[in-house]
Amino acid sequence: MNKILEKEFLTPQVFRMKVEAPAIARKRKAGQFIILRASESGERIPLTIADGDADAGWIELVVQAVGKTTADLSRLEPGGNIPDLAGPLGRPTHIEKYGTVVMVGGGIGIAPSHPIAQAMKAAGNRVISILGGRTKDLVIMEQKMRAASDEVIITTDDGSYGTKGLVTDAIKKLVSDGVKIDLVIAIGPPVMMKFVSLLTKEYDIPTMVSLNTIMVDGTGMCGGCRVTVGNESKFVCVDGPEFDGHLVNFDEMMQRLSMYREHEKQSNDHACKIGLDKQ
Repeated sequence: MNKILEKEFLTPQVFRMKVEAPAIARKRKAGQFIILRASESGERIPLTIADGDADAGWIELVVQAVGKTTADLSRLEPGGNIPDLAGPLGRPTHIEKYGTVVMVGGGIGIAPSHPIAQAMKAAGNRVISILGGRTKDLVIMEQKMRAASDEVIITTDDGSYGTKGLVTDAIKKLVSDGVKIDLVIAIGPPVMMKFVSLLTKEYDIPTMVSLNTIMVDGTGMCGGCRVTVGNESKFVCVDGPEFDGHLVNFDEMMQRLSMYREHEKQSNDHACKIGLDKQ
């Protein structure tokens, strides 16, 4: 059992949860994730670690309630417990002094960007973070990202906050302003990562992407997170979650992500019906 220490909704669908997990807090590295169950009979889901404190013994998870399990998790309160929590899992981000590192976080992808920005800055890099969202309410963790970065650029699709436009527009502006970018790390919706990678390939800027959104069981046994990277099949949970963005077949990944959408909807609808029947 892992005790929930804090919970806070950042948006109506996105919440932050601080969980007691001393062993994971001591061993976790940027880019890694955990697997948890929200209830004894629930499914196992992978979630990226957004922050942590080794001395205090906690980790922080930032979760978007989009399906049954994440909705169940969102209803747990401080003082309660998470039945099962295992980690840290996955290959950590390779951290070294590159020079100027541009972190691109889209929506919920800002959360896993945070520990990577922290580690890159600690390694002596100049970190420029581009935070993007469809609207102002979807730009999360701004103050934490400012603390972990040398510069923060915010873009929104509708212009409600920061600069109106896409994260790719911000990259183009940096390049046109003469900024020498040594590495881009993009985390967010697959379509965002795809177009960031296409752009940086034109500029010949090395680019890493995190494909954590496609993971299922976290062990490589289910095959649900299989992606094509270059000419090879990879499993995101054990070979990643980070890969060379210029080699990832994003179209195939997005097709795989949509395979179980109807099953998830049916599960969610069933859970809602049970809840109404109990009222």
